[in-house]
Amino acid sequence: MQSADANPTLPREESRLRHFPISFFAVVMGLAGLTIAWKRAEVVFHPPFAVSCFLEFAAVAAFVAIGLPYLWKLASFPADVMKEWRHPVKLNFFPTISIGLVLLSIVLVERYFEAARWIWITGSGMHLAFTLYVMSVWIHRTGIEIAHVNPAWFIPVVGNVLVPIAGVRFFPAEVSWFFFSVGIVFWVVLFTIVLYRLFFHASLPERLMPTLFILVAPPAVGSIAWFALHGSIDAFARVLYYTALFLTMLLASNALRLLLLRFYLSSWAYTLPFAAVTIATLMMARQVGGVGFEWIGLGLLAVLTLVVAALVARTVVAIARREICVEET
Repeated sequence: MQSADANPTLPREESRLRHFPISFFAVVMGLAGLTIAWKRAEVVFHPPFAVSCFLEFAAVAAFVAIGLPYLWKLASFPADVMKEWRHPVKLNFFPTISIGLVLLSIVLVERYFEAARWIWITGSGMHLAFTLYVMSVWIHRTGIEIAHVNPAWFIPVVGNVLVPIAGVRFFPAEVSWFFFSVGIVFWVVLFTIVLYRLFFHASLPERLMPTLFILVAPPAVGSIAWFALHGSIDAFARVLYYTALFLTMLLASNALRLLLLRFYLSSWAYTLPFAAVTIATLMMARQVGGVGFEWIGLGLLAVLTLVVAALVARTVVAIARREICVEET
C-alpha cells in the first residue's frame, strides 16, 4: 500500500489508521488493573455480585480491539510504526503491549490456567526483549536529552516487576526472581533520574503530566510481587507498600491541577498505578488485618472505578469527535 506521505489524498479512515498510537495499549493496562483490583476486593469483602467477571471480558476485548488495528497499521504503514519505534518518548510505550499480556495472564489465571500460562510466556518473553532493546537504545543512541526523560521511562524496565505475580504459578521461582531483580534494581536507578529531571528542569509537557502517576506503580507492584515470591509481609514489603502509599498521597495533593488538564490517551496512566496501590492495600488488609487497611482499600477501589469509568467515557467521546488517531501538532 502506498504511504500517506506519498499520497496526500489518502482516505480519511486509512489516514486515521496511520496515526493509531501505540499509547492506546495503556487502556488495556488500566482495564486489567481494575479487574485484578476487583478480584482482590471480592476476596476481602465478599460482595453479592462478581463485578470482575464483566471487567475480565472487557479487558480481553480491549486488547483484541486495540491489538488488531495496530497490527493492521504495522502491515499497512510500517514506516509510521518505525517512526514511533525510533521516537525517544513513544518507544517507551511499546512495552505496554507485553505488560498488557502479563496483566491478562493474572486476570485469567484462576479460570483459564493453561491459556493464562501461554499468555504469560508470550508477554514475559516480549517484555524481556523490549527491556533489552530499550536499555540498549538508552546506552548507545545519541541525541537523548534530559528533557526526554519522564515517568514513562519506568514502563520498559520496571514492568519486569509484574512478571512474578502470576509467574510463580507457571515456572520455577528462579525465573520470577530474575525478572523481579531487574525491575526493582533499575527502579531505584530510574527513580533517581526521573526525580532529578522533575526537580531541576522544566515541567513535563501537559500531554505527559498524567504519567506522574507511574511513579506509584513500581513500589506498589513491587510489594505485591515480593509477597508472591516471599509468601509473607515482611519489612521490605512494608517499605515498598508505604512508599507507594506516600507517593499516592503526594500526587493526590495535586489532584486539582491534574483534573484541569485536557484529555489525552496518556491520561490512562492514572489507572494502573492507582490499581496497583489499591491491590497492595487490599493485600495488606487480608495479610496484616485491621479495619484501617480495609477502609483505605475500599476508598481507593471506589476512586479507581470512577476514574476508569470517566476515562472510558472520555475516550469514547474523543473517538466519536475524531480527537484520537490524528496527526500530532
